[in-house]
Amino acid sequence: PLNITVTQVDTSSFPKVTVYISIKDSEGNPVQVSPSRLKLSENGQEMKLEDVRGIGESDEPLITLLIIDVSGSMNTANKLQTAKEAARAYINQTRPNDLTGILIFNTQIKYVQPITQNKEDLLNAIDKIKAKDDTAFFDALLEGIRILEGLPGRKAIIALTDGMDNRSKSSAKTVIESIQSNDLSISTIGLGDPRYQRGNLAGLDEAMLTYIAEHAGGVYGYANDVQSTTRIYEQYGRALRSEYALTYTSQSPLRDGVNRKLAISLADNTPSISLEGRYNPGGLVPEVPQKASWWLFGSIIFVLLFLLAMPFLLSKVTKLKKQGSKIKFTDTPLKPTKVKLK
Repeated sequence: PLNITVTQVDTSSFPKVTVYISIKDSEGNPVQVSPSRLKLSENGQEMKLEDVRGIGESDEPLITLLIIDVSGSMNTANKLQTAKEAARAYINQTRPNDLTGILIFNTQIKYVQPITQNKEDLLNAIDKIKAKDDTAFFDALLEGIRILEGLPGRKAIIALTDGMDNRSKSSAKTVIESIQSNDLSISTIGLGDPRYQRGNLAGLDEAMLTYIAEHAGGVYGYANDVQSTTRIYEQYGRALRSEYALTYTSQSPLRDGVNRKLAISLADNTPSISLEGRYNPGGLVPEVPQKASWWLFGSIIFVLLFLLAMPFLLSKVTKLKKQGSKIKFTDTPLKPTKVKLK
């Protein structure tokens, strides 16, 4: 059966939604299908697709952020040079309209090359990379998510590391929670020796790298030399360009802050396994179907102002009561005063 995965959901033009999906065979190779075969459901209700396009066949740029580990452990087993050569190969196979950026990390995170189409600038930035110090992998992923946040279109992070994080303030769980609405995908490449774990500079934490990729719409690949690393980078690039973008208008057009479930299937009932996706339309203040009237709004404002004035009014009443208690009254009758009239 074919494997259908929701890799990203773009809600920047909500209620118009664009869902990016990948279709692969059992060996992980991209599969091309006719757009007319694709069906999409939101919360169990089939949506009318307004546009279905292949990423590689359109002019839509693919935005990729390469995150590269430059910690001291990358100096062992020629890992840094391997990573740099593979990153160069990835940049060289991008299309002219594609956008790429480079973020490096050790204990510090540096955005050495902002998102650009200029391949020469990207290659020069890679040439200057040097490795030292410890690793803050999770913090670097969070920074990468922040950089891509708000950009329209298909966005992906490809992170290469030996997987031995020992300095991050955040965790793998924090990274996954930050992209719960499928804002982008994260694929990982492990460069090292999986026989060793923490405490060995040649080691590799494959379990963590796999966990992040599987929960972030991406894939994990293991590499141990220049050839395998380059092959994985290029494979990721081909996979991203083989995806489909499905655009529709949600039948629930309010930004109510409620998660929506997405399911993709093939109309001709071809055997397939669809990994359910989801998105959240957002909304700091959840929208409601009917707007409140001005009369109701004014009444609420009046009540709030009255409550704010209550302490002042109470203090005035208390003061008047105290002043009244100091005045004494007597029942002694007043003596008449005699007045002589001329």
